Formats: sequence, structure tokens, C-alpha cells
Amino acid sequence: MKRILVIGIGAGDPDYLTVQAINALNAADVFFVMDKGAAKDKLVALRKEICARFIKDHDYRMVEATSPERRRDEGIDYKAAVDELNRDKQAVFERLIEDELGAGQCGAFLVWGDPSLYDSTIRILDAILAEGRLAFDFEVIPGISSVQALAAKHRVPLNFIGRPVNITTGRRLAEGGFPHDVDSAVVMLDAQNAYTQLEGADLDIYWGAYVGTPDEILMSGPLDAVKDEIVRVRAQAREANGWIMDTYLLRKRGVKE
Repeated sequence: MKRILVIGIGAGDPDYLTVQAINALNAADVFFVMDKGAAKDKLVALRKEICARFIKDHDYRMVEATSPERRRDEGIDYKAAVDELNRDKQAVFERLIEDELGAGQCGAFLVWGDPSLYDSTIRILDAILAEGRLAFDFEVIPGISSVQALAAKHRVPLNFIGRPVNITTGRRLAEGGFPHDVDSAVVMLDAQNAYTQLEGADLDIYWGAYVGTPDEILMSGPLDAVKDEIVRVRAQAREANGWIMDTYLLRKRGVKE
């Protein structure tokens, strides 16, 4: 039986790898690496660095495949575009598992951050198994997410005492505003700077881009005071690197711990 490991490698810093993740690296025969283009070569390089650093006395090989891109046509439904993207990825994953992994071998996908949070690798593997054409076992190894890394870098807890925290997307924040009945909200996948629409909401923001990497940028303060500077710095960083990966925490001001 073929075996697949979905390994969370943390949010950029190789030191974020857990002992469980390192043990999993040393159990894999083949690593499947999804190439997302020249602008994101650093993401592929980091995966190779992690393997070179932590795998000891174990032969392995890497197989790179071009990652499909999500359609961004004007007017296309976001959910439909993501579903289409995952079907395209499923076809790539199926080919890799069938053609590049021998019977009894162990293959691995190295997932940025944690595989359970805004990543579709688990869903795609479940879909492959549901179709019944390929048979394999798979295991998920958790990783340190950008959410955890962001809070640690800013030295703040995610929640106030006894209060919930909401994890949402920039798209949802833009549609519905700051979530109701919470004092803290973590926002991911915000391509349009949705926080700028919350002027006057009396919030603090803790923002980070490329958290855990050498390109890391951190900014924080009252939202109204720093939002324009974050927009400027974010645009500058995206222009310089060709891509941006950022996360931020919004917290109501004046709430007692």
C-alpha cells in the first residue's frame, strides 16, 4: 500500500518544524513539490532547504510539478473558481501518486503553515480516495500556522480572557465588516486590504507579511493611525518580491484582559 504524509512545515522559519514533522521527513521516499512560478521560487527553495537540513542518512528524491492557477476572470464566482482549481490539482496529485510513487513507498506533500487552515491538500486527497481509482493511506502532521507565528512575533494573545476569536478571510471582512460577537479576528487571504474599510471602528491591528522568513515585515498600532502605511508598505513589498503573503489580527480597543 502506498502511503502519503501531509506535513505542515510551519510559516517560513525552518526552526518552526516540530519533532513529529522531522520524523515524518525522514520517513518519506518522495517529496512532491508544487511549483507556483518564478515569483515564488523562494517557497520551493525553502522546502529543499528544510529537507537538506533535517533529513539524515535517508535517500529521497524530489518531484516538481507545475501548480495550476485559480481563474481570476472578472465576474467569475470565487467558490466555483476554487472548486475548479482543486479539480485541476487533483489531476496533478493523482498523476504524481500513480506515476512517481512505487508500491510500498511513502510520498510527502510539504504544506506551508498548517494543513488544516486554508489549504486544500487534505480535501484533494479525500476526493481522490472517494473516486476509488487509487488506493493509499495518508497521515496529517500539524504545523505552526501563520496565525500562531503572527501572534508570537507581536507578543500578543489571539483572544481576550474568556472571549472567542474569529478566523476569517479578507473577502468575508469586506462583505460583512468586523465579525459580530467577538473582540478579536484574524484575517487571512486579504488581497484587497479590507481593513481599510473599518475606519472609525476603534480597533488595533497587528499585521505581518512573510512571517518567519528573512523578508518578514511587522507593523502594529491603532487601525486608523497605521492602515495607510500598511497599504503603502504592502504594495512596496509585493512589487519587490512579486507576491505577498500576509496575515493580521484585529482587536477591539479598550477591552479588559
